[in-house]
Amino acid sequence: MASWEDVRRLALDLPETDEHESYEGARAWRVKEKGFVWERPLRKSDLAALGEAAPDGPILCARVPDEGAKQALIADDPSVYFTTPHFNGYPAVLVRLERIGTAELRELVVEAWLARAPKRLAKQFQEGT
Repeated sequence: MASWEDVRRLALDLPETDEHESYEGARAWRVKEKGFVWERPLRKSDLAALGEAAPDGPILCARVPDEGAKQALIADDPSVYFTTPHFNGYPAVLVRLERIGTAELRELVVEAWLARAPKRLAKQFQEGT
């Protein structure tokens, strides 16, 4: 299953990406200063909302194109993808990092990057130039 090193490698393989720490000290990856994947430890309000369903392992947050994409991921595999009330209406999904395979993680990271990259850069990447 995936690790933070996998996230780092996959994110930094994408054009114009950098790694930084958030104001809370969590790892995050950006394209042109726009975050696309980041470490998102659960907060007290998240734990309260999730109750016994709250995972205890590492949590990745990934941008998605829209709320529909987020709901589709959650419906497709709720053992990996989930959300909390904090993210209601926000195009991002939470991921149980220890339950996602590296191939699926790569797809998620690339899609998150495409959702945040400038259009010209995304087009160049998709065209392989």
